[in-house]
Amino acid sequence: MSIIKVENLSKDFGSISAVKNVSFEVEEGTIFGFLGPNGAGKTTTINILCTLLSPTSGKAFISGHNCKDEPSSVRKSIGVVFQDTTLDKDLTAYENLLFHAYLYNVKRSDRKARIHDALHFLDLYDRKNDLVKTFSGGMKRRLEVARGLIHKPRVLFLDEPTLGLDPQSRAHLWEFIVKLPEMHNVTIFMTTHYMEEAEVCNKIAIIDNGEIITRGTPTELKKTVGGDVIYIKTSDNMKAGPEIEKLFNITVNDKNGELYLTVPKGDALIPEIIRTIGEKVLSVRLQRPTLNDVFLKITGKQIREENVSSNDTMKNAVRSYRKKFDRN
Repeated sequence: MSIIKVENLSKDFGSISAVKNVSFEVEEGTIFGFLGPNGAGKTTTINILCTLLSPTSGKAFISGHNCKDEPSSVRKSIGVVFQDTTLDKDLTAYENLLFHAYLYNVKRSDRKARIHDALHFLDLYDRKNDLVKTFSGGMKRRLEVARGLIHKPRVLFLDEPTLGLDPQSRAHLWEFIVKLPEMHNVTIFMTTHYMEEAEVCNKIAIIDNGEIITRGTPTELKKTVGGDVIYIKTSDNMKAGPEIEKLFNITVNDKNGELYLTVPKGDALIPEIIRTIGEKVLSVRLQRPTLNDVFLKITGKQIREENVSSNDTMKNAVRSYRKKFDRN
């Protein structure tokens, strides 16, 4: 059953088309990954689904509610963790969650139990009476996830949930995120720049220049790469690349000073390449297909590349809509 349904969704900011005729569905109780470089349309799409922006055309539904025509019903059905923290640092962890419970009209008789459950689940109960300004980045992020669960949403949006966190904090946060669908009966809609994190998703859609260019399970997407990826660094990549292409009838590309090529069985071909170009080889490494390779193959660029002007235009528009949302 689809809990999110998007039909021919588009959003323009003046002459800039941020989202172009996008359609997709998200099944209830799953983790859905929405991937793309900065400026690709991810955050714009999420803001439409969260009722912070109105689409130029098309429709979006959450739990059967139209995001444009039924914003109040949609807001009751969702929780959101934005890229930028929105916690009140001068309140305690408990007070932040209590304030959120007030905003969402959680019954007074339910508030304490829900707050305690969320704090226990995110491993923050022992710090419930401490001011948020004393928390580490990872603890603040976990508290924001806890806050997003207080009103028992059907969908939890996580926009770059681990951005800026150290590897240990990222891993700690993901221990909790992967348990959410089963333990809290919630669907996760997430974006991330860390492609290894997207491996936990049940389904993934990749968006670039405002259009969804592919979708599927992580396994399905990795199969599109076509095999193993061999990375080779030589003393003269300009000469070695064409030489390998000619001898083995393989397309060779250059990425960050390394040649890379995709083959069905990389471990069998590496010895042949070394024997052929010999002393030119400085280093060789073999990498099984990853979502990074899928993204590079499909878009031809790194996920952190961005269009600054369009990204700034969209951010300014989102800020104005958020102010309007806060006043209402």
